[in-house]
Amino acid sequence: MTLSRLSIHHFRNIDASDLTFSPGFNFLVGPNGSGKTSVLEAIYYLGHGRSFRTHLISRLIQHQENAFILHARTQVCERSLPFGIQRNRDGTGEVKIGNDTGQKLVQLAQILPIQLITPEGFDLLIGGPKYRRAFIDWGVFHVEPQFYSVWSRVKRLTKQRNALMKTARSYNELRHWDAELAPLADQIDLWRKKYIENLTEIASSICDAFLPEYEIRFSYSRGWDKDTDYAQLLANNFLRDQQLGYTHSGPHKSDLRLRIGNTPVEDVLSRGQLKLMVCALRLAQGQQLSEEKGKQCIYLIDDFASELDCQRRAILATQLKITGAQVFVSAISADHIAEICDEKSKMFHVENGKITPV
Repeated sequence: MTLSRLSIHHFRNIDASDLTFSPGFNFLVGPNGSGKTSVLEAIYYLGHGRSFRTHLISRLIQHQENAFILHARTQVCERSLPFGIQRNRDGTGEVKIGNDTGQKLVQLAQILPIQLITPEGFDLLIGGPKYRRAFIDWGVFHVEPQFYSVWSRVKRLTKQRNALMKTARSYNELRHWDAELAPLADQIDLWRKKYIENLTEIASSICDAFLPEYEIRFSYSRGWDKDTDYAQLLANNFLRDQQLGYTHSGPHKSDLRLRIGNTPVEDVLSRGQLKLMVCALRLAQGQQLSEEKGKQCIYLIDDFASELDCQRRAILATQLKITGAQVFVSAISADHIAEICDEKSKMFHVENGKITPV
């Protein structure tokens, strides 16, 4: 699965650009603020229906324009599929896939699985559990067709339960909701646990290549005691949850813990090593998707040289080539990506929102 073409209109500082890409490596080179990251952001938006830099639509639309439009073509098994998205300044918009309009954002994610590596990506390791849950759920979403609908239902039920607890006089008023919530939460837990078990073997192998001096341990925490039935836990914790004003335990509290010995990785690794660790996890997810579903994800790497010396850039470059996936890389200088370039690569010079093939 590759992105063969991308058209950008009125997005960030890019007025209009129509780009064709290599199925291998594509490099965006230019000074800071030129628009390199905006190209990566446009691709990411097509695969997620949101930006990785802001939640404000107004910041994505060019000044004095009413909307931005992103249109692309992806190659799937020698078949070309056009798709695109338009977002208006008032928050409305439209998703089009093939000749069908009115499609949902979740369908874009299924078409274009994307892994993003940015200088701010350390949140995966040093941030709160929500970042690691999002990491797990990206993988489960792509391998379990029912995950999205089940997880959406769990979140709605939990929200309704929290609201009801504010007025409930006894647990009997919540029993009906919990009878539906508990089995769905158990199913989410089973999917996540299975996914992490399968991912760990792949991730450990890549971590060994990136950080051979350390043995990284992976452990999954489901969000409540492993030996306690969730339905019973909800009943037992009713008074506590009511005092807190929300459901304390559940799949909304699950986490992925990464340790060296008994110490969290963020307390041992340097920033350069943390970036390699993040890269290892992202590459492992892409490899697992390829092995389980036969689909290649696309890798977006913003500021390739950030936090990495020449040796570590070479290690990352080697692993990226092994994936055989399509990769988009931004860099300030062509010297930073010299070890990745080959005859199949495409390079673009970016300056003041103008993108020119080199």
